[in-house]
Amino acid sequence: MSNSNRSRKPKILIVRMLGLGDVTCIGIPALRFVQQQNPDAEIHFLSYAAGLDIIRLAAPEVKVFGLEKDQWPDNIVFAMETFLGLAETIVGEGYQQIINLDTWFMPCFLARFLKDAGEPVAGNMMSISVGNLVDQFQQQTLKPEYVNDPAAYLQSTWFGMHQWHTPWWQNGHNPDGGYPEFYLRNCCGFTELKLDMSIDVLSDSEFLQVAEQRPVVALACNARTKERNYPYAAELQQQLEANGVFVWTGFDGSISMQQTLARLKASNLLISVPSAPQWLATAVSCPTLIISGEVDPRTLMPDYATDMGATPIEPAIIVDGVLAILKGEDNA
Repeated sequence: MSNSNRSRKPKILIVRMLGLGDVTCIGIPALRFVQQQNPDAEIHFLSYAAGLDIIRLAAPEVKVFGLEKDQWPDNIVFAMETFLGLAETIVGEGYQQIINLDTWFMPCFLARFLKDAGEPVAGNMMSISVGNLVDQFQQQTLKPEYVNDPAAYLQSTWFGMHQWHTPWWQNGHNPDGGYPEFYLRNCCGFTELKLDMSIDVLSDSEFLQVAEQRPVVALACNARTKERNYPYAAELQQQLEANGVFVWTGFDGSISMQQTLARLKASNLLISVPSAPQWLATAVSCPTLIISGEVDPRTLMPDYATDMGATPIEPAIIVDGVLAILKGEDNA
């Protein structure tokens, strides 16, 4: 081995592709933890779509790569081809460690292929070999739930990952950081990790000017899954505006990630369903009120939350709570 090869920095790859909220609240703290544990290493990060942008903003010194939104095929066969292409790139980098934080199927498929190819993979992966998967697919014996249910396909080198499948928030010892802290410390074994997902951006100057005259509130009522959506978003916005609140939306990718974070940083409050905007707000220290629906707020530990319920909460109740929060009342 040449002197130049011996002097090269070790390289570590972190994988967290889905979803945007998890890239923010799990990917960023994990990245910083790995950096602290390996100060001499060169860290790379594999992500997807808006996740690429969020990691670049959080860690400009890190090499970020992955798939854009239009590069991930819906068809599983084409998706496997795409991810095998990623695997070829990863193998060519010669990483000393590959850490897969993801729980989604295709990243776990990728991790299993890399593991079977002799790469130093830690974390989550598919429970069967890629060859076995392909055989089952060709023989039409592959069950849909194997691809769709993490309980069926997920295997891990982390002994604590079994806790991920349990109602951990009901044990009475919920971490202050909610799910991200539970996942990283309990499931991944990063027990010494500090939950730091902060991103340094400048506040939006126009919103700061508005905030001098009236409260600025962000509103995010749509989620990836239909059951988490809040159906009275328009009514809620109208009632808030009638009470003198400046309300903005735009968590649909229509504005850049940097502008979204800048607007959140200039806002007094985010009202959100359980979804990625909560963690974007946390990253810039914007307080959050979660419209819980049927999601137990103990899993998220937001600043404020509505009561759980199968029936959508009336907008007027949320408005009363928001006005109390903005006034700094103790009973908010």
